Amino acid sequence: MTLATASDAPTRWNARFAHLGDAFGTPLAPRPLPAPYWVGQNLPLARQLGLSNEWMASNDALAVFSGNRVPEGSAPMATVYSGHQFGVWAGQLGDGRALLLGEWDTPLGPQEVQLKGAGLTPYSRMGDGRAVLRSSIREYLCSEAMHALGVPTTRALCITGSDAPVRRETVETAAVVTRVAPSFIRFGHFEHFSHHDQHAELRLLADFVIEHFYPECAQVPGNPYAALLQAVSERTAVLLSHWQAVGFCHGVMNTDNMSILGLTIDYGPFQFLDAYVPGHICNHSDSAGRYAFSRQPNIAYWNLFCLGQALLPLMDDQQQALDALESYKTVYPDQLFARLGAKLGLLEVDDGDRALCEDLLRLLAQGRVDHTIFWRRLSHAVASGDREPVRDLFVDRDAADGWLARYRERIASQGAEPTGRHMLQTNPKFVLRNHLGELAIRAAQTKDFSQVAQLLSLLQSPFDEHPDVESHADFPPDWANQIEISCSS
Repeated sequence: MTLATASDAPTRWNARFAHLGDAFGTPLAPRPLPAPYWVGQNLPLARQLGLSNEWMASNDALAVFSGNRVPEGSAPMATVYSGHQFGVWAGQLGDGRALLLGEWDTPLGPQEVQLKGAGLTPYSRMGDGRAVLRSSIREYLCSEAMHALGVPTTRALCITGSDAPVRRETVETAAVVTRVAPSFIRFGHFEHFSHHDQHAELRLLADFVIEHFYPECAQVPGNPYAALLQAVSERTAVLLSHWQAVGFCHGVMNTDNMSILGLTIDYGPFQFLDAYVPGHICNHSDSAGRYAFSRQPNIAYWNLFCLGQALLPLMDDQQQALDALESYKTVYPDQLFARLGAKLGLLEVDDGDRALCEDLLRLLAQGRVDHTIFWRRLSHAVASGDREPVRDLFVDRDAADGWLARYRERIASQGAEPTGRHMLQTNPKFVLRNHLGELAIRAAQTKDFSQVAQLLSLLQSPFDEHPDVESHADFPPDWANQIEISCSS
């Protein structure tokens, strides 16, 4: 992407995915957003992508990111995929309200640019192709919060809004969120071609992914598609270890919402845990609790199994796929306990530390202890030696004291005290709690977008103290329990 002057739009576009052929989607221009206006701009990300502040402030940028002008050189398209939703085969799905504009060459490497909420596509089914302001703000804030926490994720560049009405449970207003990622290819893309016996397209897609994102799979002995499945399994295991360690609930882990690159994708009814409740269900639509917090790692494996089934036509036999999936079972727990060990300030994690971590999680669950506040207070306790604020979080003080004694003994055994400073850069003070997002949304619905900007800035440095907004790190108010997030957006 080249910006010759501050007023120039991005001019260097690639369309590698579109060049795969007509079977992969439908060329389609976005539907204009009536009378658009800016809701939020992620200027730090814009600069990382090579976009100037001046261009981002221009009417040209507003038009491009609202879907009102198709950038010269881009090749907008809606991609087709299928998938399992809530464990049931849902058939053909696809980009029902998102359009892939194309791909930029940026200082971060090639990045696909997608407009979410850009209007009807051939895959909209019964939908209207639009996104509402509420859900767009949640995705915008959370994808950047996750990035700042070190969690693999798609990114959000900006939001534009409009007074155009959109009907959900009530009448809301429309918005478009621009998101970027190296690729938006999902497990469901592979399921689509496999299910329809389009094996040539399936191989073409797999070869594309290997060439551009997993080149090492082409070099290993044996079947490259089995190697791809193993590599995706291991990236997904790493992703889930991040989610569980930071207390993130995705809410709708359908196979069409799983990234082939191991990224967090499709922020819908997500939530960061307040109280540590392993069975917490953040999606009001998930009446059976399929995507409860504690079930996420197993659901990820189930989804990988579906991906393995989709790739079977490219493999020698079923056992090859099963073998490729096997490493998930070791990579996930190893990565999780490594992350929990880092949160505890352990320099190395050994087998005995798993019991320390597991007992802590049980203790947190029994007391419904606030997840983020516990880890932050523990970090301060290590720095100051004052453990009373940690003990105050537990009703069962004796149990807490017993665990803390074991923890002190384990810390002493490693011969070097963890520094509180290091732990404070591992355990965030701020996460995007539901009530914080809700307050920003309510203000935005009155055209006050200042809270969206302030919250974005805060979430981009979640480990800093920010004493001016101390209340954002406090326990959630009682009314936060009444917030219901569903698949409707």
